[in-house]
Formats: sequence, structure tokens, C-alpha cells
Amino acid sequence: MSRLKPGKKRADGRPARWKLLLRRWRRFLPRIGLGAGIIAVFLLALAWHRHDDSIGPRTAWLDGLSARLGLRVRSVVVEGRGNTPEPLLRAAIGVEPGDPILGVPLAALRARLESLAWVQQAVVERHLPGTIVVRLSERRPFAVWQNQGRFALIDRAGREVADEGVANFKTLPLVVGVDAPAHAAAMLDLLDKYPPIRARLAALVRVGGRRWNLRLANGADVFLPEGHEAEALARLARLQSDHALLDRPFAAVDLRAPDRLVLRPRPEAKPEGSGGAPAGDGAAVPHGDVAAPGKPT
Repeated sequence: MSRLKPGKKRADGRPARWKLLLRRWRRFLPRIGLGAGIIAVFLLALAWHRHDDSIGPRTAWLDGLSARLGLRVRSVVVEGRGNTPEPLLRAAIGVEPGDPILGVPLAALRARLESLAWVQQAVVERHLPGTIVVRLSERRPFAVWQNQGRFALIDRAGREVADEGVANFKTLPLVVGVDAPAHAAAMLDLLDKYPPIRARLAALVRVGGRRWNLRLANGADVFLPEGHEAEALARLARLQSDHALLDRPFAAVDLRAPDRLVLRPRPEAKPEGSGGAPAGDGAAVPHGDVAAPGKPT
């Protein structure tokens, strides 16, 4: 069989086979190029699509190209929000539907979220083609802190969490004093070992930056010694078990001296003409200096 020379047609008038192949390739080449571009963009997208932006520099043209190929933010999913105010959360995220998803700086977004008082830790992920996922771990309020008439929620580490909505956490213990937050967790853990005392506690009052008073629900104060709180509480628990001391009408119970117990009766319980027991060094917190959240002191 004789071969056709280039430029020749077959005897039946049809183009040679190589020309047919060339025509087909010309039709498919743009599609192949577009497909290769899409694959390249997706491969680059995978480099950024999870936890941070550290893999190579991101450029505006890549963000724009990826957005034209459909890689845009369609939704932002937030998991774990309980107390973080929603307006603050939206402002910290700062992402709108339609933004190029590869243009979202995950590390910066995470830093903004973790600057919010309620947020202890944040994880931010890209889920292609169009979803940003935010997972929050929030701080847990541990106590209400009262200082100079102001109330705020603190976490176990003593960090202030929020000063709004405090009235929604009425079951939390109240701690009072300038440096009370830094020392409250250890003292409250110690009190938890003595449920009869803990159940009567209205406030834990820091005195002079060195020791504690217990303000009981009946208005009485218990003066604890500096550095020997465990021994004093064990002693108080025995007195309550044996003599129901905390249910008696005393204004103050002074446990600062290890070898004696000083009781101060309520004014209405004093014998007529009696001046009552001395108040020790005067460290008792006057009634009215400890108030419930939301009430003036």
C-alpha cells in the first residue's frame, strides 16, 4: 500500500489521518490546559487548606484565580461557642461570604479569636471548596470577683473573663479583695473538703493581701490565720460537728490563735451592759462591705 505524502488527500477525498488527529488535539488543548490549571490551583490550595499559612507565600493573583474557579467562602461554621458575645466573635472572624477562601489568613484569625476574653483556645480550618470551620474552647467561669464595688467573672487561673452578665452566674462562689483572684482556687479547693463549712459560705474575703476571712450566709465572719488555713478549717469542722458552732448567733469566730478560740457575739445577743469581746486586730470585714452581684456596696 502506498503512503500519502504531506499535504495530499486520500483517494476518496478525505484528509490524511495525521490532519484529523491534529484537528482533534486543537479542540482538546484548551480543555486540557484549563483542567491542568484547575488541578494546579487545587494542589496549591491543599497547601493552605488546614491549619496555618506557613507553607509558601500566598499571592493576590492566586487568591483571585482560585476565587474565579469557585474557591470562595460560602459559610463559616462555629463550634463550641457558649458565652462569647456573638458580635465580638463575628468581628474577630472578619470573613464574609464571597471572600477568596485561600485569602483567609488562618493564623491571624486564630490570634484574633484567642484575644477575646472568653476564648481560651481556637482552631481554624479551611474545608474546600467553601467552608471555614472555627472550633472554640472557652474559659469556664470559676468565681465572681468583687473589688471596689465592681463585679467580674474570673476563671480558675484568676484571669478576668467578663464583667457583663455576672448576675447569670449566681451559683458561683464570691471572692473579695484586690488580689483574691490569684489565690481563690487553692482556698476554695480546701473549703471543698469541708462541705458543712462550704455550704454556709457567702463570700471568701482576702484581707491585707495575706490571709482570708470567711463571710458566712448568716452574716458571721470567720477569721483564718495566715498560712495555716488547713489546720484552722479542720478545727472549725470539728467545732461544727461537736457543737454546731456555725449555727449559733455569733458575729465573728476568730481562729487566728492556734491555742484559743475567740467568739464575738452579735450585738443583740450581748448581755445588757456588756461591751462584748474585742475584735482582735480589726480585720473583720464590716457588714455591707460584701454585697451580692448587681447590688451596690
